[in-house]
Amino acid sequence: MNEINAKQAFIEELKYRTKQFVLRSIKLFRALPSTEEARIIGKQFLRSSSSVGANYRAVCRSRSQKEFFAKLSITIEEADESLFWLEIISESKILPVEKLDSLMKEAEEIVKILSTARKSSSQ
Repeated sequence: MNEINAKQAFIEELKYRTKQFVLRSIKLFRALPSTEEARIIGKQFLRSSSSVGANYRAVCRSRSQKEFFAKLSITIEEADESLFWLEIISESKILPVEKLDSLMKEAEEIVKILSTARKSSSQ
């Protein structure tokens, strides 16, 4: 596989992962208890997690290096915010950590991957 094909495969895989992250986040949101605090925190989580997939798609359509960097930064912020809300859901005992663990790991991986991409794009 040449370098261009490898890069395109990486981009497509990340599009898939960020979309799956959104779909899994919706599933988690639906599983939240119907308490007032779960509803408020859940909506915050759903907003940030759904932004991860949408903003990554925007990254892929960037028209310039500057736009790429800016949109990638937004995507990283949204993924990190999603992780924050997952931590709040866990630490406030809204849901047990076992139900959140795999989604938290995916959020961490997405942040790391995108942060690495941002760092290498600015060099």
